[in-house]
Amino acid sequence: MKNNAMAIGVRTRFIYGVLAIMTIMLGIGENTMAQTKSTTVVKNIILVHGGLVDGSGWEGVYNVLKKDGYTVTIVQNPTISLADDVAVTKRAIALQNGPVILVGHSYGGAVITEAGNDPKVAGLVYIAAFALDKGESVSSLIKDPPPGAPVPPILPPVDGFLLLDKAKFPASFAGDVSPEKAEFMADSQVPWGVDALGGTISEAAWKAKPTWYLLTTEDRMLPPDAQRLMSKRAGATVVEVKSSHAVYVSHPQAVAHIIEEAARGALVAAKDKETTTAAAR
Repeated sequence: MKNNAMAIGVRTRFIYGVLAIMTIMLGIGENTMAQTKSTTVVKNIILVHGGLVDGSGWEGVYNVLKKDGYTVTIVQNPTISLADDVAVTKRAIALQNGPVILVGHSYGGAVITEAGNDPKVAGLVYIAAFALDKGESVSSLIKDPPPGAPVPPILPPVDGFLLLDKAKFPASFAGDVSPEKAEFMADSQVPWGVDALGGTISEAAWKAKPTWYLLTTEDRMLPPDAQRLMSKRAGATVVEVKSSHAVYVSHPQAVAHIIEEAARGALVAAKDKETTTAAAR
């Protein structure tokens, strides 16, 4: 009896010991998986606005991203020249403490195409934006619109800067934004430098970086067909939204969603691309 009791006690202690070890191992495994998951998500987001506007239009997108735990920087590029805007964006990149998702709207797409060559940039997100190739400029892409495409109501340049006709701004730029907000955007336009439109790309970052593109199907500033051509050429993951050019104002949740998709997938996509390239050599 005594021997049986001792044997049962030993077995019980053994079982409890095994269970304790399993619990510790499971805990370590869960922590490891959580850490691995967190290290594959890019937490630094940089938002680059386009021409005629400033960075305040990103407020809705900014709020969603901040709530979801991202570090968000909004670049206030002066839109006087492409070189200056790239330099301002690169300074913002340099201040980040890790990998970056670089996001550009409209002309901001030209900026991120050049600035995105920075090694800190893990992925690019184009929001109804110009995904230019080497040697191209915004001017070169818009000078010959296809037949039937809407023509933005750009006024003749004054002292080397462009504005949209205020009366036509809401319908062309912000068709799905509230009338009050669209009127404010029209009245608060930032003059867009002709030199900025003429700036050419030295190397297109999308050729080396994972790329996402939010395409606006009701856009009257940058035709949807042009967006499709550029996004396909860039090999981008494309999401279409029924929206005007001001999608970042009218649909901040949709814009934030594709940015977060890029933040989750950029490092993995880059690693897969490196593996594929190495295997092909």
